[in-house]
Amino acid sequence: MGEAALKHADETWVYAFGGGTADGDATMKNLLGGKGANLAEMAKLGLPVPPGFTITTAVCTAYYELGREYPSTLAAQVDAALADLETKSGKGFGDPENPLLVSVRSGARASMPGMMDTVLNLGLNEAAAAGLAAKAGERFAYDSYRRFIQMYSNVVLGMGHDEFEHILDEYKDRQGVDLDTDMSADDWKKVIVLYKDAIEKELGRPFPDDPKEQLWGAVSAVFGSWMNDRAITYRKLNDIPSEWGTAVNVQAMVFGNLGETSATGVAFTRDPSNGDPIFYGEYLINAQGEDVVAGIRTPAPISRERADTLGSDDAPLEEAMPEVYGQLRGVADTLERHYKDMQDLEFTVEDGKLYMLQTRSGKRTAAAALKIAVDMAREGLITENEAILRLDPAQLDQLLHPTIAEDAKRDVLVTGLPASPGAAVGKVVFDSEEAFLMAEKGEDVILVRVETSPEDIKGMHAARAIVTARGGMTSHAAVVARGMGRPCVCGAGGLQIDGKTGVFRVMGREVKKGEVITVDGASGQVMLGAVDMVQPDLSGDFGMLMGWADKARRLKVRANAETPLDTRTAVEFGAEGIGLCRTEHMFFDEERIPEVRAMILSNDVTGRRAALDKLLPMQRGDFEEIFRILEDRPATIRLLDPPLHEFLPHTDEDMAEVAKASGVSVDELKRRAADLHESNPMLGHRGCRLGITYPEIYEMQARAIFEAAVNVSKETGRKPVPEVMIPLVATQKELAILKAVVDAQAKAVFAETGVTLDYTVGTMIELPRAALQAGEIAQSAAFFSFGTNDLTQTTLGISRDDAGRFLKAYEDKGIYEKDPFVTLDQVGVGELVKIAAERGRKTRPGIKLGICGEHGGDPASIAFCHRTGLDYVSCSPYRVPIARLAAAHAALKESHN
Repeated sequence: MGEAALKHADETWVYAFGGGTADGDATMKNLLGGKGANLAEMAKLGLPVPPGFTITTAVCTAYYELGREYPSTLAAQVDAALADLETKSGKGFGDPENPLLVSVRSGARASMPGMMDTVLNLGLNEAAAAGLAAKAGERFAYDSYRRFIQMYSNVVLGMGHDEFEHILDEYKDRQGVDLDTDMSADDWKKVIVLYKDAIEKELGRPFPDDPKEQLWGAVSAVFGSWMNDRAITYRKLNDIPSEWGTAVNVQAMVFGNLGETSATGVAFTRDPSNGDPIFYGEYLINAQGEDVVAGIRTPAPISRERADTLGSDDAPLEEAMPEVYGQLRGVADTLERHYKDMQDLEFTVEDGKLYMLQTRSGKRTAAAALKIAVDMAREGLITENEAILRLDPAQLDQLLHPTIAEDAKRDVLVTGLPASPGAAVGKVVFDSEEAFLMAEKGEDVILVRVETSPEDIKGMHAARAIVTARGGMTSHAAVVARGMGRPCVCGAGGLQIDGKTGVFRVMGREVKKGEVITVDGASGQVMLGAVDMVQPDLSGDFGMLMGWADKARRLKVRANAETPLDTRTAVEFGAEGIGLCRTEHMFFDEERIPEVRAMILSNDVTGRRAALDKLLPMQRGDFEEIFRILEDRPATIRLLDPPLHEFLPHTDEDMAEVAKASGVSVDELKRRAADLHESNPMLGHRGCRLGITYPEIYEMQARAIFEAAVNVSKETGRKPVPEVMIPLVATQKELAILKAVVDAQAKAVFAETGVTLDYTVGTMIELPRAALQAGEIAQSAAFFSFGTNDLTQTTLGISRDDAGRFLKAYEDKGIYEKDPFVTLDQVGVGELVKIAAERGRKTRPGIKLGICGEHGGDPASIAFCHRTGLDYVSCSPYRVPIARLAAAHAALKESHN
């Protein structure tokens, strides 16, 4: 026995459930997967769960460790579990008189809807089909058999789904039959023969008749699907580690397709689109579960309340099967109270008897997550802190962007089901791969499909919104779109899509690929052209939850802002100050750039000072506006950082214009531009190096800051809090020299005005040497702000602007788990941050520590900042609420550990 096989010899691989008992429970999600753990929990709660067993996620891990072989002790454990299942169900696996049929489903610890494989009706062969026919009717038995052959051949044997659809469509055409429900038992028997002939012809071997062979084929297919392309893509998009693996659930079949007293459906204990406390879901009479989620038939609503909301004419389950509906409501309430969360349920009704096939915490939009969390806290079901943890910080992005204006003119093409709220504008695309490629080029696209399948995951993620002609509120497109935060309209009846010619038609109108449409996922409307949007409302539940988050967090949250609009937006979103005001952005203004260029073109200090004197009142005015908006909140203002050549013209036309305006020749201008040219400007004459060589630039900026602060203080009676930041420092000496320049200007302004204000001088830590020399640098710095954009570039030796060419390959090979410019490289760059924080505090115990790179708005990086003991994070204005919530999560998770 090999080392890997030996390691697994004594493990329990199989856990049974059903009949009021279970070997596992909901706490064992990592081992049993989400589906298996919840089936066990429901069985223990005494709910009607068909019996079965779970093959654990540990088998999946071992399967790949052993080169796609199973642990030697697994087969005996599966045989024992099958025997137990036969006893509980009163049927025999492979018994031609009383056959036990099973479903084989995946079940990872994190929900991955539609990403992995499922096989239903397993255990059928000619003899078992005849036995089933004798017990439950011929038409049902052979319909089930053909479904099994079709699904098994696709999932396990690798044959295309389309091939079987083609055979079935041809047969129906020959017989003059329109619907599957019009097919007789004899029809299905003939189709089965055609299916089997096609399988043998393509694969060179007959369809397997032995139920045990079928079972192991299906189990292997589920484990194999853990590594299929769509599952890998989904895991990557949702941060699910590949080493988690999936479990396999084998469960006795119950049949929703036994006739008019049978049904199948999906339900949510609250509305997953907006969080309203109404029983939400869909069902189909005389159908199997795959029919609902695959979007092949459009289902009916479950409750009368929901039917009225949708304006549906179909009879809801509440009226079609009132007794079953009452039972289902009772089960739903029990499960929501038990799990203290909104539940997503799958159920089947077999000949009037209700069975529960699954419960899990339901995927929901950000708006629904927010409402459900706040409502449940108000109801006393969960605490305020639990409510905070229910909302993923990244989800807030969906709430912070525009929706369609109420009075906007809408040219409605079609109205479907409002499957996932939010609004988006983009070009029509019919192909998922094309959607991905266009989005890669920066184009906004809307993916329009007859229905989506798991293979479309890449295009769905790339699209701004999704529209499907078929499918209901629980179809694949709806569930995945809600999880991604993409607006989605499903079941847009009347939409005729011709992907080959690149056009869709509806109500006599035609829309071609590339034309712009607007999708409103909240109303279900699809409109021609781009429609006006409005800003979101951030009061009500949003304000309530953010207030709870602010009480829970320790980290302060600031914004990166340098315009009045950005500053005002940041304050409205709850920013506690500015963590990075990039003064160079002010220099690019149309009115100022001539003076900036005049300063650069000057050959002496006198000329530079003359130009700077003209810039001073402009900069002062900028800072005055910012200080007015901030009131008593601090503003970290970074002095000029980029190399001077960035401000010079680049084209001959611009050169001629600047030369004329500044009174120098074009040749002189070109010579000066050549003098300033650098081979590697990121590491060149920029940041504090400009201040060292041209101190008059930093003098002007410092004076503008202090004059603005004094003016606003006099005007408003408030006390602005300027924090002057020197960029790109590598040595303590640089900072000491430039701090003296800033201090001299402060002293002069305070003396001239008779007003004294508190201020601090600090630096940006964005070079590895600065991080390592933080103890020395802290002698002159009242604060450190970690500029993690440049610190990442200089630590990894990677240019952020050029990394896109190879970083994806690095992520795919696992060299970097995430793009290090999006999520902080905690073991490399993060280690330097820790060292700098530790050494800085040793020299100056009260030093203020913050982060102002793009990582300041990334939840994983914010958790690192909390653990490292930083005082604040700073991010773009629209990410401020995300940072506030992420900071609260970090604090609450730390207190739980």
